[in-house]
Amino acid sequence: MSPTAPDTAPSGRVPAARRPAGPLPGARAGALRAALLRAAPALTAYLAVRLTSLLLLALWAHRQRHGVWPILATQWDAAWYLGIADHGYAHELGARYDANNLAFFPLYPLLVKAVAAVTPGTRATTGLCLAVAASVVAAWGVFAVGAHLHDRRTGVLLAILWAALPVGLVQWMGYTESLFTACAAWALYAVLTGRWLWAAGLAVAAGLTRPTGVAVAAAVSVAALLSLRRGFSGRALAAALLAPLGWCGYVGWVGLRLHRWDGYFAVQRLWHNEWDGGVETLRRMRQLLMYDSTPELFLVLVTAMLLGSAVLFALSLWDRQPLPLLVFSGVLLLIVLGSGGVYFPRARFLLPAFPLLLPLARHLLRASPRYRVLMLGAAVAAGAYFSAYMALVWPSAP
Repeated sequence: MSPTAPDTAPSGRVPAARRPAGPLPGARAGALRAALLRAAPALTAYLAVRLTSLLLLALWAHRQRHGVWPILATQWDAAWYLGIADHGYAHELGARYDANNLAFFPLYPLLVKAVAAVTPGTRATTGLCLAVAASVVAAWGVFAVGAHLHDRRTGVLLAILWAALPVGLVQWMGYTESLFTACAAWALYAVLTGRWLWAAGLAVAAGLTRPTGVAVAAAVSVAALLSLRRGFSGRALAAALLAPLGWCGYVGWVGLRLHRWDGYFAVQRLWHNEWDGGVETLRRMRQLLMYDSTPELFLVLVTAMLLGSAVLFALSLWDRQPLPLLVFSGVLLLIVLGSGGVYFPRARFLLPAFPLLLPLARHLLRASPRYRVLMLGAAVAAGAYFSAYMALVWPSAP
């Protein structure tokens, strides 16, 4: 053999001991670039919609002599998360209503604290930048699910519809909805493509981000357990067991911190958040739609979004969406509609339920180009208006 000849087996293949254990880093980077290029139209459209909304907010805020940055980065729930990043969690339950920060899940404030420690700027700036970055990752995940289930155009339309939601401004605020949607979308994509351990890890992250993380855990665990009927898989079984650990871990930690097994639920009661099966939701809807002669516009919007989400879930069932998506959307709807807590933020709570928009995306795809452009333009304009109204006119938190 020549000294310069490659060290090969007689068959010409690289001996097993010398073969790489997995894909080469260059191959992984190439696959990531290809996926990003495929998603580029969706991400470009997403950014265009969100920037349009931000421009309207800036113009409206300027006329009212309000600053945009405080609205996005430091007010309402953002202030609670920044307080956790600065001072940590409460040690006692207390008796004051709407005052215990243990109601807020830890992943986002921990990320804010960690990233702010190694970057310039304030923690408020860091939190806002993290939310915006997470929103782009979320839009990519929303596109990936739509493109995987149908085609690329469906994925693009799904990302645009998600960006244009009437409460879409929250995606670019120091809130957790963008981070949660990113975890949920990619967890669902991982389930649909059989990547069970990725799905479990993302479900754990979602469970550490928002109380509704239990919906992601349910979707992953149910899908993983049902997959075992086709044959045993250690990864699927591990995913089913691991997926709820984020949500359960935080709830358990709060119980230990407060020295009572129901510590987290006691905190939620102090925030008026108890599950009553939808009694309070129906009462508020009845009051707004039947007895209030001058209902607040934002509350009408919230009611319309709750009712519309229920209709879209029925259409999702009719379209026979994959079970993981139905479980995620269904559990999320049950939590939001069945809550006896505060009414006005519930449209925001449903913002991560992007699978509900799939029937609309498929309808627009089958429509004429003119109708599609008109409907998307109306959705973007309405979303931008209501987002600005929510931030500048509505007096309470989004």
